[in-house]
Amino acid sequence: MAGNSFGHIFKLTSFGESHGIAIGGVIDGCPSNVEIDLDKIQLDLDRRKPGQSKITTDRNEEDKVEFISGIFEGKTLGTPIAFLIKNKEQKSDDYDKLKGVFRPSHADFTYQNKFGIRDHRGGGRSSARETAVRVVAGAIAKQILSGIGISIHAYVSKINSVELTKSYFEIDANLIDSNIVRCPDDEVARKMISLIEQAKSEGDSLGGIITCFAKGVPVGLGEPVFDRLNADLAKAMMSINAVKGFELGSGFGSVNMKGSEHNDEFLPGGKTKTNFSGGIQGGISNGEDIYFNVAFKPVASIKKMQNTIDQNDNQVKLEVEGRHDPCVVPRAVPIVEAMSALVILDHYLRNQSSRMG
Repeated sequence: MAGNSFGHIFKLTSFGESHGIAIGGVIDGCPSNVEIDLDKIQLDLDRRKPGQSKITTDRNEEDKVEFISGIFEGKTLGTPIAFLIKNKEQKSDDYDKLKGVFRPSHADFTYQNKFGIRDHRGGGRSSARETAVRVVAGAIAKQILSGIGISIHAYVSKINSVELTKSYFEIDANLIDSNIVRCPDDEVARKMISLIEQAKSEGDSLGGIITCFAKGVPVGLGEPVFDRLNADLAKAMMSINAVKGFELGSGFGSVNMKGSEHNDEFLPGGKTKTNFSGGIQGGISNGEDIYFNVAFKPVASIKKMQNTIDQNDNQVKLEVEGRHDPCVVPRAVPIVEAMSALVILDHYLRNQSSRMG
């Protein structure tokens, strides 16, 4: 299986399956002598881990990260950083009935046809459990970026029909984790939580949108053709389980505007009057805030009876058992932040290596 590595200079390779012994990763290209706060890494893992609230899956993993190499006396060595996260609360028996059945909108059918074999326990490699590895690497990237004045925040801006209408610059980032749905507005958050609870009681699921913004990104990150900063951000977001859409800046709303309305006029000093571009022009950061939306579909594992087929092409009825999120969006907030940090740090390091003197 190819495609398990992400990045050029700051490069993450992940491994492991949902119900295996452990998941883990190796980070190559991390600068040396960077102080790392292990508690902050664990905090982001805790924000992503299952079983953290009444609106998440009942699977209750500790998600404690163990570093094997690359960090010594609280600082990076410049050598590969290897780490493990043990899987301690698997209930593989929950998936015995799924061994020969293809769950609707899952990777079962495509994995079986591509590889001729698959781990049916929790989806194996296709499980969102793999994203815990990304959160570890992203937490390290965020700490490095913080040292150069770049901050990244994500929050839930929509769950199904309930939407936070405030723009990212109107919210208080300190309130993102003030509630279990990670929406920085208590009134809207309560409505979102109510919707999720209702879907859970019905054995159904909901999707939503996460908004992410990065401040302090310098001018010049990104390459002008295939490795555009916006293209790499889009790839990073679309690599996250359940993501169905990405829009930068004005996004799809820009089709309702004229060029005279949408153009970001320059002001003295290189700033722009507006920021419909979302901080990226020509694939290269322009020094303004980078902001974008990521759309997540409803979780595919639901407890309602569904029609599907088995590996012998027989039509069967399926009711998915096991422990699943009624809405994955609140737990995906640290994943979106992590993937953003991996992209921005990688491009920052690439930019540094491409300049002489």
